[in-house]
Amino acid sequence: MNRNIVITGANRGIGLALAKHYQQAGDNVFAVCRQGNGALSDLGVKVVDAIDVGNPADVAKLAETLRGTGIDILINNAGAGGRQELGSIDYDSVINLFNVNALGPLRVTEALISQLAEGGKVALITSRMGSIADNTSGGTYGYRMSKTALNAAGKSLAIDLRAQGIAVAILHPGYVQTDMTGGGGDINPEVSAERMAQRIEELNIDNSGTFWHSNGDVLPW
Repeated sequence: MNRNIVITGANRGIGLALAKHYQQAGDNVFAVCRQGNGALSDLGVKVVDAIDVGNPADVAKLAETLRGTGIDILINNAGAGGRQELGSIDYDSVINLFNVNALGPLRVTEALISQLAEGGKVALITSRMGSIADNTSGGTYGYRMSKTALNAAGKSLAIDLRAQGIAVAILHPGYVQTDMTGGGGDINPEVSAERMAQRIEELNIDNSGTFWHSNGDVLPW
């Protein structure tokens, strides 16, 4: 039976690679994004555009659009980047990063809870830069802080959704060659997507709430 997969931030980079991965696996993909494009349309997935996860009204529209659709896997991939270094921190930018990176995935998950199928799964695409124990280089305040907040939300979701049989994965995609990394990185989006899909397949109630690297390593908080 084909699964229904909802992926936010699906129009480029890791999100596009995830959409392609699940589409090729024969699943029904709902590709959520702010603006669709040819690369996404060419996949033959269901595109749900004009959705900014930082905007509550857009998230409400997403829930209405998906009403009646049982969601097997929800992948919260949409996010924003940016560097804020000590002495020149743009606090409005930091607030936006929290809104998109931390509140956005929580907002989407809460809006779609009633549509998650029994035994459904939620994946939060975070970053090891949200790890406090792993921080040895400092800086990048807003991005680090927003991802740490997302990790905390993911752990709480894993606890709160356990009674419904819904498992939650907190996933670092790796150092991926995307626009957000300026093309740097040691793996491409397709490799990252394949690895994270494997982590999601391995996800269950017993390991719910774990902070994983896409390669399978468990990361420190």
